[in-house]
This record gives sequence, C-alpha cells and structure tokens, in this order.
Amino acid sequence: MNPILSAFNIRKEFGGLTAVNDVTLDVYEGRIQSLIGPNGAGKTTIFNLITGFSPLTSGKIRFFGKRIEGKSPYKLVSMGIARTFQNVRLFENMTVLENVMLGRHARSGCTMLGSAFRFPWVLKEERSIRENAMAELRFVGLENRAGEQAGSLPFGEQRTLEIARALATEPKLILLDEPAAGLNTHETQKIADLIQQIREHRGITVFLVEHDMSLVMDISDHIMVLNYGEKIAEGTPREIQNDPLVIGAYLGEEL
Repeated sequence: MNPILSAFNIRKEFGGLTAVNDVTLDVYEGRIQSLIGPNGAGKTTIFNLITGFSPLTSGKIRFFGKRIEGKSPYKLVSMGIARTFQNVRLFENMTVLENVMLGRHARSGCTMLGSAFRFPWVLKEERSIRENAMAELRFVGLENRAGEQAGSLPFGEQRTLEIARALATEPKLILLDEPAAGLNTHETQKIADLIQQIREHRGITVFLVEHDMSLVMDISDHIMVLNYGEKIAEGTPREIQNDPLVIGAYLGEEL
C-alpha cells in the first residue's frame, strides 16, 4: 500500500531554533493517523509545513506522488488537502451556512466576470454550492443552525462548523489540529464519532493532532510521536502506549 502523503527529512528552523528536525513520515489512505507529543514538540509546525502556511527549511513533501512544498494553501486545497486550526478560524459575522459555502467555493468555476453579470450558469452554480453546503451541515448535525451567525454558536459547535467547512472543499486528506481542545467529555465524544464517520462514510483520510489521549487511542489506526521536533516512535495505539520513550516524553504519565 502506497502512502498518499509522504514527508522526507522535513526541517523547519526559526532563527536559531529548530522546530522540526529532519522528520520523515507517511500517511496512508483510509487511515485515521495521529501525531502526538508534548507541548512545543512541533506538531502544529508540521501541519503548517504540509498545508503551505509555513515554508520548509529543507526536505520534500509529496501528495499522491506530486511534490507540493512551496505551493500556496489555496492550491493545496484544490489538490485535495484541507485542514482545521488549533484556534478556531471562522467568519463570525457570517451565517453558519455562508461559512460552509465559502469552503465550497474552492471548487467553484465562477470568475469575477461571471459573478458581476450573474450569468444563468453562475446562478445555477450558486444554488449547487448552497445545496452542497447544507448537505455538509446535515452530515455534521448543524443543519438547524444554518441561518445563525457563526460567532453565536457554542464553542463545540464552532469546532464542528470548521470541520464542515473543510469537508466542503471535497478533500482526499483532512488535517485536524486539536479538534477536541476546550471541549467537555460529551462534546469530545461527538467529535470522535464525527472523525470516524468522515473516514467510514466519506472515505476521507484523517491526519490528527490531539492532546486528548483517550480520543487518540480509541480512534487511531496509527500514531506517530514527536518530542523536541524529532520523531521518537510510531506504531499502533497499543505499541505507543507501551513504548518507554513515549512514556518518558510524557513525564512518566500513563497514556
């Protein structure tokens, strides 16, 4: 089985600080794969390198065999890579539906000229975008919130909305950066269920950064562990739970 995403000896330096130190990783199609490690280990930096929000210092990244380092985030979305963020990034004054429609516009063929003159095909496409956005809201359970302002939603639903917007781009790979951060136990379980549905019912590969170890161990097929910007272990949840280097990185706490 070939990986859909591969990073080869990726490195990121900020001045004199090495945030990611020659990390090599593979993400395989159909998996829920997690990236864990203590605070400051370099997890979000790796997500930023993969999704074009930060340039590599050195190394290579391939998506379905094509080199993608140096490409813009928008270009990567069009290639099938979507993500969410550690800190929720929504257009708070827009409606829930409008936020998801923005994600769907990444698949739009409409030009500025078409939008200005409102050609019939443009109107048809707008209806399609709205219908598809509503379908995503139904999938994540937010269809009844469609007309509400995004900023008025409870925090847990804002996280869910951000996932819906990412799904609207029709990704082949979705990167979720701490989707359970700040959520209570009930909300965390709902996010875990949603992540599994994304893989099982939508066929989308999931790459997850998360600090909630119960969630990670329950839903992950494969886990990679970072510490001080370096990969120290990878394997199944059971293998990671019993790895002495991983236990040491977490200050001896039980995973």
